[in-house]
Amino acid sequence: MSIDGQHAEVANTGRDEHAGNDSGREPFRSYYGNPVIKEPTWKVPDVPAYLYLGGMAGASAIMGVLADASGNGRLRRTGRLCAAVGSTASVVALIHDLGRPARFLNMLRVFKPTSPLSVGSWILAPFSGLTGAVAVAELSGIAPLPARLAAGGSAVLAPGMTTYTAVLLTDTAVPGWHEVYRELPFVFASSALLGAGSLGTALTPRSQSAPARRMAAVGAAGELAFGELMERRAGRIAEAYRTGRPGKVLRAARALSAVCAGAALFAGRSRVAAWVAGLSGTAASVATRYGVFEAGRETARDPYYTVVPQRERAPSRQ
Repeated sequence: MSIDGQHAEVANTGRDEHAGNDSGREPFRSYYGNPVIKEPTWKVPDVPAYLYLGGMAGASAIMGVLADASGNGRLRRTGRLCAAVGSTASVVALIHDLGRPARFLNMLRVFKPTSPLSVGSWILAPFSGLTGAVAVAELSGIAPLPARLAAGGSAVLAPGMTTYTAVLLTDTAVPGWHEVYRELPFVFASSALLGAGSLGTALTPRSQSAPARRMAAVGAAGELAFGELMERRAGRIAEAYRTGRPGKVLRAARALSAVCAGAALFAGRSRVAAWVAGLSGTAASVATRYGVFEAGRETARDPYYTVVPQRERAPSRQ
């Protein structure tokens, strides 16, 4: 066999399993069957946990501030503690993924407004410190006024906590994330509302959990609506969100979101329904983050998602 023939044979291997699959995609083979871009080295479960915990913490901080403003002491306590635990655990998951605490501290040495990673680090660090201080005050009962001021500061940072991880993902070259840069922040924000509202529903007495139940229902509806919109606008990239492990996880997330929304309607009258809403909503929020993460990794591994959409866009650009 000639060298050219050997090259052709090698190039035809590795991607044959993607040619003519059930989704009806066109046959595609990359050179030598290798990925075009490098798959992210982020680890599981560290990064999916980091994505979920940070968003949940941000929405919980908002829930706590609104509860405090309305005189709802039990929901305020739930929101403040969930925000502190979630943000602290998020930092721990990030540091574990980075390998050394010094790497996280190095990200705080310089503030770069054009870098989502830098901006996110500067949101996460002060938010974690503020919510931690608020939680200590909540548990000890000391310094209620400074605690209220600190809680207000964390609420200012909270919207960034719920969405900056989506911006962080979409700012990469991974097609499964970059192509959905318009919709993913809304998906993550809805998922954050769902996660915080679910915990508030389960951990707060029924007589004071109505705002949390509404938050869980709104988050579930938003996650379903924006998730569907994201897949519909994603073009060929949507296949990664609908097939394989990411597809199974995201379908489970949608089913759990629907269960949470339904259970939240009865959670005011039934403690069992409150726990069903809390558990299903939390699981849905976690599954959404993990499904999006895995879908992106799949598009990085498969060069089809990098090359074919670019080929299709080339004529319109010319």
